[in-house]
Amino acid sequence: MTDALRVVLADDDSLIRTAIDAILRPAADIDLIAQAADGRAAIDLVMRHRPDVVLLDIQMPVLDGLAALREIRRLVPSVQIVVLTTFGQDEYVAQALGDGAAGFLLKESAAEELPYAIRAAAAGNAFLSPKITRQVLNKLPTAAVRPERDLAQIDLLSAREREVLILLAQGLSNAEISRSLFVSEGTVKTHVYRVFAKLGCENRVQAAMFAQRAGLLEPGAG
Repeated sequence: MTDALRVVLADDDSLIRTAIDAILRPAADIDLIAQAADGRAAIDLVMRHRPDVVLLDIQMPVLDGLAALREIRRLVPSVQIVVLTTFGQDEYVAQALGDGAAGFLLKESAAEELPYAIRAAAAGNAFLSPKITRQVLNKLPTAAVRPERDLAQIDLLSAREREVLILLAQGLSNAEISRSLFVSEGTVKTHVYRVFAKLGCENRVQAAMFAQRAGLLEPGAG
């Protein structure tokens, strides 16, 4: 387990902690090394263990997750933080990402998204739950601005990458895109990575906003 990603979990719900432990246990490359029930204890564990990734609930006693996130980022900026919560309100998403969260995952997400989010965060890549992507996109104005730079970058995408971008922007997960396009999930992940690279995006929300600005989500577009 020496090469495994070291993870600290902070959640005041013992059932959630047990469930997350069960989800992560089969992953040989992820080691859940410590757990906390409040934000202050989470900070202490991070200082003691210096993990690769921290999973932080938002609403916790003593110190809430957002305050803990800011303190951890100040004290140990190399640690990547994934916010894990039942709350998907826009203000939480914006605040967590603005404070340096590497990912935002709803507790209702599919179990396989959790290890994927941890691996993405550890690699320096942002990860947002597809539902969060859809939620943020729905708040954007319908009449999107289309800068020439955006249109030029869209032209860099292959036909398949453009299809993937549109489905991603509609809030579909990689598994759902896989089923829609009749390709493997691994192939979808490769396409998503290439879309991000070509458009200069770090996460699904940024890519979705790009598609919106370029007019790809309008009827008949693409």
